[in-house]
Amino acid sequence: MNNSKILIQKPLHPDGMRRDILVEGNRISGIGEGLVAEGAEVIDASRMAVIPGLANCHTHAAMTFFRGYGDDLDLMDWLNNMIWPVEAHMDEEDVYIGTKLACLEMIKSGTTAFLDMYSFPHGTARAVDEMGLRGNISYTVFDQGNPERAELDKRNMERYLEEFKHYSERVQFSVGPHAIYTVTGPMLQYTHDFARANDVLVHLHLSETKGEVDNSIKEYGMTPVRYLKQLGVLSPNLVLAHSLWMDSEELQILADHGVACVHNPASNMKLASGYRFKLEEMWSKGIRVGIGTDGTSSSNNLDMFTAMKLTSFLAKAWSGDPKAGKAQDVFGAGTSAGADILRLDAGRIEEGKLADLALLDLDIPEMTPCHDLVSNVVNSANGSAVNTLMVDGKILMRNRKVPGEEAILAEARLYTEKLFAKSKQKK
Repeated sequence: MNNSKILIQKPLHPDGMRRDILVEGNRISGIGEGLVAEGAEVIDASRMAVIPGLANCHTHAAMTFFRGYGDDLDLMDWLNNMIWPVEAHMDEEDVYIGTKLACLEMIKSGTTAFLDMYSFPHGTARAVDEMGLRGNISYTVFDQGNPERAELDKRNMERYLEEFKHYSERVQFSVGPHAIYTVTGPMLQYTHDFARANDVLVHLHLSETKGEVDNSIKEYGMTPVRYLKQLGVLSPNLVLAHSLWMDSEELQILADHGVACVHNPASNMKLASGYRFKLEEMWSKGIRVGIGTDGTSSSNNLDMFTAMKLTSFLAKAWSGDPKAGKAQDVFGAGTSAGADILRLDAGRIEEGKLADLALLDLDIPEMTPCHDLVSNVVNSANGSAVNTLMVDGKILMRNRKVPGEEAILAEARLYTEKLFAKSKQKK
């Protein structure tokens, strides 16, 4: 139980006003001017701004090991010839170390919660629990038409669902069928039924490339969204990563079923998967849209400030409309909408909400002047603007220092060398 009290004095809020914030336990208990709290730790934020913690709605945290490895390749070449051969040699400890590095990077760049998909989910969960972040961790379903793997995936879903109850409330379990080209229709239906029965998220890559759409039409006679509709697996539990190659009718289908979509602009551009993410049309249809970085192997960092900026600028560039992707709307996608997708009572600076907050340094060039805080956050800043990070009412970073960060970096370097040496020996 967190019984601490923290008083954040005079931070600049996204609405341009300065108000104190009182945090008691893991919740925001008061917002106003001149707040007083006996026994509270006081943070002087008169030269800082406060924003809700950012929600990274699609990533593969432990892929920090692959930052800068296999760049400048198309998606399937990159996966088949660079990533998957090395991943085959990873174990739970590798995932744990790689995720600790990812958590460190996210803490230092303002992210307080993320939706992950990777192997060895206990490795990810342990790291998240220790580092103090919030993580919704998807068990990766990857049956590829193999009945034995399908049965293993079914047993593992049940097992992990139960085992994850032993972690803190900050760690949540979900199921992650990788994609329609690696998971069979019956397995997609099973994961859908499992998720609805247990009220967990389904985290799926969909319509990431034109090739995926063309293959879907060739194999199933229809586009990916229509295929999912035919299978009967569309629901508010479903979160679709990428969601690039979709027509207006497909978007309406997703809206009708309450499905959420996640934009990953850095990864999409780097892998040349596409750039015409229909952000404004999704919003107009009422689709919940989150923002993600994807893994560092395909975006090279986990900086949600960069992801928000790319989201805004891309929306303007391809549509030819400078009013598209307004900073305020994109900021909402990175905070409140992302928190909603992850089912968190956070993402807003309001009394009663979870105390997941980032304090930004205003005395840096990219935040000066500050005509509009939200504009600076989306269009100008990067993660290095974050001075202090709080999750669940606990301070994880203060004055840009995270306890133990040097050891985390050293261990990540060591494990990277060991992993790649192991993969070369076993070729």
